[in-house]
Amino acid sequence: MALEAGILIGYLIIFLAVLLGPFKIHVIEENLEVFLFACGIAAMTISGMVELPGTETGWRMEIIEEALTSPLASLHIAGIPIGIFQIVLVVGLIIYKWHEPIHKAIRKMANALSLKIMAFILIAVLGLFSSVMSAILAAIILVEMVNALPLSRKSKIDLTVIACFSIGLGAALTPLGEPLSTIAISKLSGEPYHADFMFLFNMLGKYIIPGILVYGIVGMFFLGKVEMKDSGMKAEDYNETVKDVVMRAIKVYLFIMALTFLGDGFKPIIFEYFTQIPSTVLYWVNMVSAILDNATLAAAEIGPAMSELQIKSILMGLLIAGGMLIPGNIPNIISAGKLGITSKEWARLGVPMGLVTMGIYFGIIFVLGI
Repeated sequence: MALEAGILIGYLIIFLAVLLGPFKIHVIEENLEVFLFACGIAAMTISGMVELPGTETGWRMEIIEEALTSPLASLHIAGIPIGIFQIVLVVGLIIYKWHEPIHKAIRKMANALSLKIMAFILIAVLGLFSSVMSAILAAIILVEMVNALPLSRKSKIDLTVIACFSIGLGAALTPLGEPLSTIAISKLSGEPYHADFMFLFNMLGKYIIPGILVYGIVGMFFLGKVEMKDSGMKAEDYNETVKDVVMRAIKVYLFIMALTFLGDGFKPIIFEYFTQIPSTVLYWVNMVSAILDNATLAAAEIGPAMSELQIKSILMGLLIAGGMLIPGNIPNIISAGKLGITSKEWARLGVPMGLVTMGIYFGIIFVLGI
């Protein structure tokens, strides 16, 4: 069943607005969460005009409840729901209360080592451990450490973007890291894969772990010419209020709601067209996860009838592309919000780094067949 031309045009307008709006219009950039929320509402409304056999589309209580609750229960650890909203708020308040000793300890560590070693540690260690501490907590630790380092704004942004690529990859290794991995394991839990806690680690670890280490080395290269004593290099003074901490958590909540609506709203496109695309092409098409929720894409695309190669290509495409733009990943959203990184500033490094990384992994998976 092909979608009507008017519906396709509506989806195209929303997609281009989400993709280009933050770069072209300053008001959108300043109110990105509200803008994405409005686009999500528009996408949900359009999806209600489409009927998909066996799949619910459009506005319904189920998706409204999911949008309201997913920021409060992004992960389940030992059966306990833990949400991005609570983590951002609680950790933000802890840092507000004890920011002086925390930042002092970070600066002491940076002085004892070097900025290049600190960059490698931040990128590699947070990437590797994001699968057990969650991408949310890894991102919060990242921004506080970056904020405390004596770096120029450009160097802080470069370090943050590279680290978010690393965290986004590493978080997929276990279901504790991010929703995408939880959904993938759930979809593959039956025949023939019987996916368990270590399933994605066993399947993707040989790609992800070396990738994280390479990102760490790339981060060292980006900071190679920066010295602790460079003029103009100084750590940021902590100047947040309780209101700032609370508002950041609320903005993150709205951001996740917006991505939930956008992901579900685009289901007709994903189900109707994406699932028919060959793996080698879908790998590149999944770059849309730079602006759409990768968990929704994974839920639509992955199934037990797929080969291991197809599953690998889908997941790696989604994971890498998620680092390219701010809406693509939870760590990006948290980091950009805390450090005030604009869409243009993120894309300056995020887009070329994502494209190069995707090219390298395409060669490894499809050309070399590793």
